[in-house]
Amino acid sequence: MSLKKSIFLIIIILLIDQISKVYIKTHFALQDNVEVFKWFKIYFIENDGMAWGTKISDFVSFIDDRTAKVALTLFRVVAIFGIGYWLYDVTKKKSPKVLILAIALIFAGALGNIIDSVFYGVLFDDSYSQVATFLPEAGGYDTLLHGKVVDMLYFPLWKGYLPEWLPFFGGDYFTFFEPVFNIADMAISTGFIMLIVFNKKAFQKKEA
Repeated sequence: MSLKKSIFLIIIILLIDQISKVYIKTHFALQDNVEVFKWFKIYFIENDGMAWGTKISDFVSFIDDRTAKVALTLFRVVAIFGIGYWLYDVTKKKSPKVLILAIALIFAGALGNIIDSVFYGVLFDDSYSQVATFLPEAGGYDTLLHGKVVDMLYFPLWKGYLPEWLPFFGGDYFTFFEPVFNIADMAISTGFIMLIVFNKKAFQKKEA
């Protein structure tokens, strides 16, 4: 798989990701949802931290949320350069297609969420009880590097009370699958799953 094909794939994923996010941001207020199927909803939330909404400040108490947010965003920006170089290196070495494809997916997904984190705070006003405006006259809901990631894909495949005999969680109300995510998250997850499932093929050793 060539570098040109990888870049083309990255651009396609970025376009789908950003178009879907801009549409949701400019057509839904926060917490608005539309049921597509019983097991699939378009449900608009915003993520201010890492995966599952976790924040650095949840683990490091002496760092306030805004400083932690900037640190996380800057870390992501540095990481994307590393992933980009990795992609360039594996295509140059003509590595297995599955490895190149996985890295391209991870790169596209990471870049998609970085765009939200870096720019959305200045590009949109907030979505609390209103539909956000793109490039509002009064300015965005926050400053550069303080944007929130837009999530909208929700798959509540099963909801109900767990059996009483189940240890620790018996009798609790449970939803599977509860996390809300976006196209970029899907790309990252798919890339990592490919690296795990096809590990031997992706990182095959050349015989001397």
